[in-house]
Amino acid sequence: MAFNSFKKLLFGFAFSPSLRANVFEVTRLASFFNAELIFVHVGEKTTEKETQFEALLEECPLKPRDVSVFWKKGEPIKTLANCCEEFGVDLLLLGALKRENVVKYYLGSIARKLTREAPCSVLLMLKPSIERIPCKHIVVNGFDSPQTQETVEAAFSVGCCLSSEKITLVEEISESRVAVSVDDDRSLRKATLRKEKIDREEKIRVTDIIKKIPLAKTKRLKWETQSIFGSRGYSIGHYARVVRADLLIMNAQEKPRFYHRFFPQDLEHILAELPTDVLIIQSKKNG
Repeated sequence: MAFNSFKKLLFGFAFSPSLRANVFEVTRLASFFNAELIFVHVGEKTTEKETQFEALLEECPLKPRDVSVFWKKGEPIKTLANCCEEFGVDLLLLGALKRENVVKYYLGSIARKLTREAPCSVLLMLKPSIERIPCKHIVVNGFDSPQTQETVEAAFSVGCCLSSEKITLVEEISESRVAVSVDDDRSLRKATLRKEKIDREEKIRVTDIIKKIPLAKTKRLKWETQSIFGSRGYSIGHYARVVRADLLIMNAQEKPRFYHRFFPQDLEHILAELPTDVLIIQSKKNG
């Protein structure tokens, strides 16, 4: 299924020290996507809070085409997930937390559960900023999955909106596919040839995905493929960290397998220690 650009973004805000940076970041993103932006605060509405938030919105240099603010009561996870359904949200924006005394980021309990339960795509933001930090390099999974076509097309669409420079499509290949026990020079050569063959096959498969994306999107960005032999989820997260990618884009699995398979095996490593901003694409057919 073809990817449709994000048209409705939702950010659940709290009156925390990072509120100003968060608001500047999400209004900027909504402007780049030419999307409607919905703010939701789960908690008590007071005149003081309302005035403070309205003043903060006025400070933002980039204004989305349509901004609305809602004040809700209830349990945060359920309330925000219901708002995504109610408003027909395409993309839920969530902030990550920084571990004390180290330059590492993780999801708080609410954001982590929302990442699992949201009925739409989710963007996990590590370092929202008042001044824009360019998104130059995007890494996207090239998994052999029915959803990957939509996810890769989303990567090119997002890359165009954010004026990115480069996209790397990463295919994680399990060592079990090599199926050669290395114990001497002969078996080592056999394993090397096997890996080279698998690598060529994967490059052809991923290149075929690119060919199905409109040329208007692919010609605006440099792209390359990268095969990695290793554990699924861990390897791509490690790669994104090593190359200092600005954004990592991943598939979300189909609903029946979403909880017990996708998070433990594919995303758990990434969610435990976020390598960079992470965008999880929820396929429209899974919604």
